[in-house]
Amino acid sequence: MSRRFSAPIILPCDTACSVIRDGVVDVRDGRITYCGPAADAPQWDALVTELPGILLPGLVNTHAHSPMTLLRGMGGDLPLLRWLNEIIWPAEVRLRPEDVRAGMLLGSLEMLRGGVTTSAEMYFHAEEMADAVLTSGARAVLGGPIMGLPGLDWRSMIATTERWIDTDGLRFGPGERIELSYAPHSAYMLPPEALRLTGESAAARGALVQIHVAEAADEDGEQRAEYGSVPRLLDQVGLLDGRVIAAHAVHLSDEDIALFAARGVGVAHCPGSNAKLASGIARLAELRAASVPVGLGTDGPASNDDLDLWAEMQLSALLARLSTKDATAVRAPDALLLATRGGAAALGRDDLGALEPGRWADFVHVDADDPAFAAGLDVPDEQLLANLVWAAGSRCVADVWVAGERVVAGGEPVRVDRAKVQAEVREAATRLRA
Repeated sequence: MSRRFSAPIILPCDTACSVIRDGVVDVRDGRITYCGPAADAPQWDALVTELPGILLPGLVNTHAHSPMTLLRGMGGDLPLLRWLNEIIWPAEVRLRPEDVRAGMLLGSLEMLRGGVTTSAEMYFHAEEMADAVLTSGARAVLGGPIMGLPGLDWRSMIATTERWIDTDGLRFGPGERIELSYAPHSAYMLPPEALRLTGESAAARGALVQIHVAEAADEDGEQRAEYGSVPRLLDQVGLLDGRVIAAHAVHLSDEDIALFAARGVGVAHCPGSNAKLASGIARLAELRAASVPVGLGTDGPASNDDLDLWAEMQLSALLARLSTKDATAVRAPDALLLATRGGAAALGRDDLGALEPGRWADFVHVDADDPAFAAGLDVPDEQLLANLVWAAGSRCVADVWVAGERVVAGGEPVRVDRAKVQAEVREAATRLRA
């Protein structure tokens, strides 16, 4: 199918964070073929959709555990390790596959309504997650966790991921909506041998590795004592030789940051979760200065407690400015790129996160009929971007497309009955509490 989308403002999220006025985006077979001024656009004889507000790429959530919508609000005032050991892990033991599907479906709808078209997910029952994402029409990078807890066999978990990739391929579904990945939980929950074998298996298949790194100051004391730091451990066992995204990455030294830069490791910066769990403030300014690919993540909706990447945009900039005492540390355009192009780069995906020819047609229509844009859209570019990042938010998302297919219209999902999904989650959450 071919279609042209026109809007008074288009933000392609190129490296300069340009503002295109009176622009169009052309889509064929789910991918973008042109994005630029209408005056320079090629001749078009297919359908044209005129949008009154702002068109920008779908946001990319680089780290989430979205099925935890089932556990939202549980143990909300505990620090990370107590929260995991006393509240979350005991509850997750009681999860059924159908619970995970319902939780993932609700999380997917929540993100789509907020303009998040892609999320990187680490959770149990990954096949149920894939089904939920394909049902909602969103896009996801999925990994079933590889963990070394009692009763869990990390070797069989690696083998399960291998079989799935070897059977279905690294990417599948309409518009390649699903990408499979490896998801070792962390260095403190797995022996070095497990990390080494995970890295070897993932590299052999060109797959991404998602892993929690240096989230809390006291989580990995044993590993730091023996190896100097978790990044050094991961490098020593060869895990950093392939595609890797390190979630949180709060407690990094200068040497760790330089190592990530040298190995091309992406970082999923989760400022909301890090703040709520008092884990610390990641060194965003230093990571960006070292050219480490950085995207934004919400973490799970039980530790944030939402899946709103617009809020993470603001928090990332605010905390970076506060921690460096520099009001220019992360500007509005920088924050927007972290949520879009930067997130795609952190995941190693050059087909997402920007409105450029060849990338998937994942984009968001922001309604400008909101107090955030009361000054109009004809203000200077700098003011327009400031209003979008600082004053607007997920409430302004009106419509969303993934691979050229409209999946949100007028703020509501097109494919799924949200009320029905919320009822399913409420039933499952009630049983888990009991």
